[in-house]
Amino acid sequence: MRVLLTGGAGFIGTHVLARLRERGHETAVLDSLRPEVHRGTVKSVDHPVDVRDAAAVERALAGIDTVVHLAAKVGLGVDVQDLPDYADSNVHGTAVLLAAMARCGVRRLVLASSMVVYGEGRGRCAEHGEVIPGPRREADLAAGRFEPPCPVCGAELAPALVGEDAATDPRNAYADSKLGQEQFASSWARAAGGSVAALRYHNVYGPGLPIDTPYAGVAAIFLSALRRGEAPQVFEDGGQRRDFVHVRDVAAATVTAAERHDSGVRAFNVGSGTPRTVGDLANALATATGGPPPQVTGAYRLGDVRHITADSSRLKAELGWAPQVDFADGTAELAED
Repeated sequence: MRVLLTGGAGFIGTHVLARLRERGHETAVLDSLRPEVHRGTVKSVDHPVDVRDAAAVERALAGIDTVVHLAAKVGLGVDVQDLPDYADSNVHGTAVLLAAMARCGVRRLVLASSMVVYGEGRGRCAEHGEVIPGPRREADLAAGRFEPPCPVCGAELAPALVGEDAATDPRNAYADSKLGQEQFASSWARAAGGSVAALRYHNVYGPGLPIDTPYAGVAAIFLSALRRGEAPQVFEDGGQRRDFVHVRDVAAATVTAAERHDSGVRAFNVGSGTPRTVGDLANALATATGGPPPQVTGAYRLGDVRHITADSSRLKAELGWAPQVDFADGTAELAED
């Protein structure tokens, strides 16, 4: 394949690029090298431009048959003032790319989406079965009541995995923008006869994880504290469930989708398949670094979801991908990076 990789200088992008080249594909990298993300590091890319630059994107698409679109503004987006940048960078930027692809006759797209499109995930009520928990109230969070109850009867919920056919329920600016990307890509596919594999990445960690940027995830925040000799500060009670998936597994899934998905629009969850808590991650990194044990703070952020873990069996069944990196090995490697 001849692949244009947007966001190819980023954390996930560098691993996807390595995987593409390892598999023998011709690649070109487009990245805006946003200073708040790359912190002034000098990186060599084929097209150092913003995906919102229509003319530059069209030039980059010359000779390309497949686009892997990772370029995006990431992070939670907790402030209402973040809304314009998320909409412009992610939704408008994707629209510009898709329009250019239509003009250039490029009809295969792999889109980096996110598990955040599901919102709070799913829970199972003993009386009402599988339900979508409602948004958590600030009064409950402030009182230390972190578990979202059944929206029908208020009972405690058991965890449930989320499949790709579940209704979406984005709950912050970043989540809204990722779902917007998926919707624009679906419209493009219908109009242009294209194919879309929308990969809903879970919590990605591994070598090269951005540490000291405004968009650092929980693994990076914990690791940064440990490297300063400080205890990781764990929000809520540490019981938030996530699926931590290694970046090399994510890169392999992304390239597999580029190689094997060539018709229609399909969403794929990309996770390890083994839910773990945020407390588990903090303890694993503290052990790997020999640092102080985590401190559970009870603090919280509005817009955070309590639990989100998904069923990744579709990607395995339809495209033949399976995760390879063990959690203990992956966290140890991250601690040594």
